[in-house]
Amino acid sequence: MAKVAFIGLGVMGFPMAGHLARAGHEVRVYNRSAAKAQLWRERHAGEVAATPCEAARGAELVMSCVGNDDDLRSVLLGAQGAFAGMSCGAVLVDHTTASARVARELAAVAAQQGLGFLDAPVSGGQAGAEGGALTVMVGGEAAVYARAEPVIGAYARMSRLMGPVGSGQLTKMVNQICVGGLLQGLAEALHFAQCAGLDAQAAMEVIGKGAAQSWQLDNRHQSMLQGRFDFGFAVDWMRKDLAILLDEARGNGAQLPVTALVDQFYADVQAMGGGRWDTSSLIARLKQRV
Repeated sequence: MAKVAFIGLGVMGFPMAGHLARAGHEVRVYNRSAAKAQLWRERHAGEVAATPCEAARGAELVMSCVGNDDDLRSVLLGAQGAFAGMSCGAVLVDHTTASARVARELAAVAAQQGLGFLDAPVSGGQAGAEGGALTVMVGGEAAVYARAEPVIGAYARMSRLMGPVGSGQLTKMVNQICVGGLLQGLAEALHFAQCAGLDAQAAMEVIGKGAAQSWQLDNRHQSMLQGRFDFGFAVDWMRKDLAILLDEARGNGAQLPVTALVDQFYADVQAMGGGRWDTSSLIARLKQRV
């Protein structure tokens, strides 16, 4: 069992930290909203810290899961940041979906202090976090990953080292390219089925047993048909992720015309007031245009 700190108790971090506590690790948490941290302590065995620095003090592993690059810098750097509280040899495992650039930047700071650093964004959404079935994509040194992997296993069904620092974030970008394209395709398929007078539910049951099968089809087509989007991964967060990966693509020369188009479709959903809707809400803009 390890001494672990967890920084950021949002819809993902809250259950992830809970799995660590249930696995028997000694967990100390920090959240910007103190009330959320207190709620976590009411439900799980562990301690609450007033600052990231305090949370990280004495921890062998420090996990972070916050909103974006700037949020990440704010909880890791400075006198009250996690790096200031970490001891030489400790490891920072960042589960934030952020840029590969900030991962490399923070890894360099960590190395100067004798700390290990892994960028380790996750896929699986809130349901995966709550069920302890996340997929974790990791960038960093093999020896550092070997130390963290058993602890990450408390909330992951799949974890893999993808390469040097930044590789985890780049792999998450690949994931989001696939997710956005799949959801737009599914939205158009459902919309077409309805416009053609088909039983869209029956159509999904049939094609879901063939080459069109996907996690998105299996888990999202019913709620899309019902127009229910008050759950899951928010459009606002997806647009944040797409902005990061489109910026990366401009730098590496990758051509992503479909992804860029889907990003604009999500902007339409935001304009409809759907910023907090699940990403499957792409179908809502199609229905609005009938």
